[in-house]
Amino acid sequence: MNTLRDDPLAGLRVAITGGTSGLGLALVQALSARGARVAFIARDAARVRRLAQDLPGTHGIVGDIARRDDIHPIALQVGAALGGLDVLVNNASSLGPVPLALLADTECEDLEAALAANVLGPFRLGKALLGALAASARTGAPSLVINISSDAAVTPYPGWGAYGASKAALHHLSRIWDAELREHGVRVFSVDPGDMDTPLHALAVPDADPATLQRPADAARPIVALIANTVAHAEAA
Repeated sequence: MNTLRDDPLAGLRVAITGGTSGLGLALVQALSARGARVAFIARDAARVRRLAQDLPGTHGIVGDIARRDDIHPIALQVGAALGGLDVLVNNASSLGPVPLALLADTECEDLEAALAANVLGPFRLGKALLGALAASARTGAPSLVINISSDAAVTPYPGWGAYGASKAALHHLSRIWDAELREHGVRVFSVDPGDMDTPLHALAVPDADPATLQRPADAARPIVALIANTVAHAEAA
């Protein structure tokens, strides 16, 4: 019988943004249950504190990746909590205008907010943590960044302009960064988890039937499998 110690994810150092709800929460729960050392980042201090209490061994960090001044404090706290980093999951997202709006009716500030959370935040945090990820790769450990994208990155849904455009930028940024960093042992993936029953989706489509949507725990499984496969590949190399 396998024990937690035998799990390839045991001891893996993982940071997850947007970790107190939806897919982020599901990933925190799934990875910590398999023995990974998880630091999660979110804006709501009370929710961060509660989750850290509910999942002993995880590390809660209060911060907003859309705020430039929060990035380096977040990165420093991740390093202090985990002693390094093997996996970064950029999950936190912004819809832009709520309710959703046509591009012609979208305020510039709402587009800026979507870009700040969905593109600049992951870019800045990735840069700030790249040294730790590269150091992990040099030891032969797995080193990867997973950027959570959307089918709105490739399909032009009316009303989803700010979100879709920002996710498209994140998707292509991920592909370029993967091409640039692969030779250094750091992989960067853009992952579309599909439509999920999350607070973000409820904001975007309040009339949606939750029964027609994936549960975040189900959407988290292939992402956890991707991480596990990368670990196995690193160990075999």
